[in-house]
Amino acid sequence: MYDKNYFEKRYKSNDLPWDNDKPDSNLVNLFAKKRIIGKKVLDVGCGTGSSCIWLAKNGFKVTGADFSKTAIRMAKENAKKNNVDVTFIENDFLKEKVKGYPFDFLYDSGCFHSFDIGRDMATFVEKVALHLSDNGKWFSIVGNIDERREGNGPPPRSVKNIVTAAEPFFEIQFIASGFFQSKRPVPPKAWICLMQKRKL
Repeated sequence: MYDKNYFEKRYKSNDLPWDNDKPDSNLVNLFAKKRIIGKKVLDVGCGTGSSCIWLAKNGFKVTGADFSKTAIRMAKENAKKNNVDVTFIENDFLKEKVKGYPFDFLYDSGCFHSFDIGRDMATFVEKVALHLSDNGKWFSIVGNIDERREGNGPPPRSVKNIVTAAEPFFEIQFIASGFFQSKRPVPPKAWICLMQKRKL
């Protein structure tokens, strides 16, 4: 699933069921519970930037990274329309560092699960830890293995997959069953995960 060309084609054709031009409701709920820490936030796999823009409007210094050139172009246009200051960077997170690290809080919706179970997921976790300050938090929305759907949908991952990859670098604060933000009439099920960087 880790395929830059696949996602670039999806953005170019505007085939984006996961993008409904609104901030992720899971992120909004976390903010309401005062669980987003610090001021510097990184959104990995930011897409068209809706959540980045919302975070910036709520006083955070935000960087959005995506490996799709088209997604970053769209995100910059959306930030300009909303008159907010967000740094958007075309970036292959598994291979490149994001300028401006360390961040206090890292968010990804549907990015972590795009990597193969095993080495790639573990590498992604290590990169997340690298980009976070001491005690920084990572909020991840991940495909849920309990999802039963015909046709395409988020890659299914188990709690075991998540914990196995994450625990060497993160303390799991919670994992709960929920849903992705989506244009679909029935949104896909997700794991909603909040993790804190370990003191290694």
